[in-house]
Amino acid sequence: MMKYAMLDNVKQGDQLGKSIYTGDGRVLLEEGVVLTIGLISRLRQMGVSAIYLRDDRLKDVELEEVVTETTRREVIQTFAESVQYIQNSKKEFDLKGISKSTEKIIEEILQNQNVLISLTDIRTNDNALFVHSTNVCIMSVLIGIKLGLSRNEIKDLGMGALLHDIGKIIDPSKLETKTVKASNETNDHTWVGFNYLRRKHEISTVAAHVALGHHENVNGTGYPRKISGEQIPLFAKIVAVANFYDNLVSPAEGTVALKPHEACERIMGLTNIYFDHEVVWEFLRTIAFYPTGRQVKLTTGETGVIVGQNHGLPQRPIVRVFDVYNRSKFDDYDVKEIDLSKQTTIFITKVL
Repeated sequence: MMKYAMLDNVKQGDQLGKSIYTGDGRVLLEEGVVLTIGLISRLRQMGVSAIYLRDDRLKDVELEEVVTETTRREVIQTFAESVQYIQNSKKEFDLKGISKSTEKIIEEILQNQNVLISLTDIRTNDNALFVHSTNVCIMSVLIGIKLGLSRNEIKDLGMGALLHDIGKIIDPSKLETKTVKASNETNDHTWVGFNYLRRKHEISTVAAHVALGHHENVNGTGYPRKISGEQIPLFAKIVAVANFYDNLVSPAEGTVALKPHEACERIMGLTNIYFDHEVVWEFLRTIAFYPTGRQVKLTTGETGVIVGQNHGLPQRPIVRVFDVYNRSKFDDYDVKEIDLSKQTTIFITKVL
């Protein structure tokens, strides 16, 4: 097991707890490598803000995953290769590969649908779009399952979610059909993505509408069409929440990332303003407010690491506390676990 640490808190001699990959799926840094000042600096230059570190005190703890790291990496690699085809070879986007990737995600989620989502991929500048799209797909599919969608509907939702930002990498001048102009240049990716996907027989019209509608708000203040309420397709409402959340916890460079529980609070505050109430309710049942591996401080004054989740109570995880949390006394500590679902007077005061 590993702990999650902001890169600014990583020290020379720490061991990487989880491999870091490039956008095309190649290993950039292998799990277990001892980090040097040079490597830490290189990660910072690549846009990495946080990583996982090995911690032998947590070696008995298993990280539950709603989708395995292997599958996530395969999906990201397929997506990256498809994008390279378009940008370099001018070939058609590999929607068959995307369809297979979506099916694999759905199958794993159906088997692990009670596992709370912790977004664990480490992002670099070159893989950010692919990781983001994969995360949005995973969250959207799980929300769709919670909402009781049919298997075919979940497939359409998953395809639309995985491709919701495809307009960001498509050159609109290359589209064979005339496109409808977006409200302004900044928002153009919604129309570009929709106009590209709607002419592909491998993807349904309802899935294509996700690309168009995932920035619409239920109060009519979104874009590009400023539609509201029931005018917004359900799939677009689902992807809107997942997309917003992932952008909050892993924002563009220069923007401060929110912690998962802070992002959930932000979304709750925007319910019935930006987001549909029922969709938000199901979303909050899928997300680990305090992901396993995060370090936290409790109202008792103790510091510990999240080592488990309570599936019906995402705000009340299980915390392992070390009386001595000091590397100089690494083998000299007492351990206890606090289940916050049972210890109702203890709360998390800070995520470190």
